[in-house]
Amino acid sequence: MFLDHLHIHVEAGNGGAGAVSFRREKYIEMGGPDGGDGGDGGSVYLKSTRSLNTLNPYRHQRSFSAERGMNGEGALRKGRNGKSITLEVPLGTVVRDADSGELLTEMLEDGHKVCIVRGGKGGLGNNHFKSSTNRTPRKSQPGEDGEVRDLDLELKLIADVGLVGFPNAGKSTLVSRTSAARPKIADYPFTTLEPQLGVVAVTDIDSFVIADIPGLIEGASQGAGLGIQFLRHVERTRMLLHLVDLSDMVHEPEIAVGVIEKELEEFSKTLFSKPRWLIATKLDSLQDEGRRVKFIQLCRDRNQEPIFISAVTGEGLKQLVFRIYDELSTIDGPAGEAQGA
Repeated sequence: MFLDHLHIHVEAGNGGAGAVSFRREKYIEMGGPDGGDGGDGGSVYLKSTRSLNTLNPYRHQRSFSAERGMNGEGALRKGRNGKSITLEVPLGTVVRDADSGELLTEMLEDGHKVCIVRGGKGGLGNNHFKSSTNRTPRKSQPGEDGEVRDLDLELKLIADVGLVGFPNAGKSTLVSRTSAARPKIADYPFTTLEPQLGVVAVTDIDSFVIADIPGLIEGASQGAGLGIQFLRHVERTRMLLHLVDLSDMVHEPEIAVGVIEKELEEFSKTLFSKPRWLIATKLDSLQDEGRRVKFIQLCRDRNQEPIFISAVTGEGLKQLVFRIYDELSTIDGPAGEAQGA
């Protein structure tokens, strides 16, 4: 199961206490205080990695603690520092304080590492408190407490192009034909149960990332169906492809387009305002030429040139890839975080 939103609890380690100790050795006068400092507590770090594309590693374990620092000892021996821990998260993870809602960081680059809770400093031993008037200090410091936080982790996949449309509009097939991604494909609704990313090679050195999002249905913005819970994953995209199944004899093209556009707008005005192309799919299965005419009119109403493809036969795919790449070169990116409507 795809997991893209959860809370975790993180605790940094407390600092170790400083020691109260005096040097007492035979034949050595004026030994004096020799209490060592406590070790620092370990911190908790988050690190982004391309090797993950879900938050599933945190499905069962939601609480993480770094090691506390060890107490200081005599003979000025400093306590060992506590070991820090690093939690890996997927690229695109948004990290907020779960209590205040404060945005702490966004993990947008591979290998980006950030300290999310810092370990407490170790306390000073009594050696630090000796003076000309107090040669036998019996004072030391306790270690500082490590920071503690509840975190809200929300994954928003990073892609250049997002695919939207009804279930079975051909999104997964398009991803599989234009990239190395192999999403599960079948001829029943809701085959895609989680977002899929594919890297589309344009030339030997040029490429873009495309995201297949589970299909939307009417009422999605109110929680119906599967797609609405994944719409956050197209909020970072630079443009959208709205796939319209010409072989669908149930929904007329204008009705299908209107339903999806309504759901996009109700979910996020920013998402709705992104560059969006209508793409007619399943050209190989077209039975009613009237549907082609209706689609052409829809495109003209939006001042867009009609685009027809068949992911099964490959018709129009190469031209579509180059057109997308050219369009992306004119769009600033990556896209920022969209705000809900």
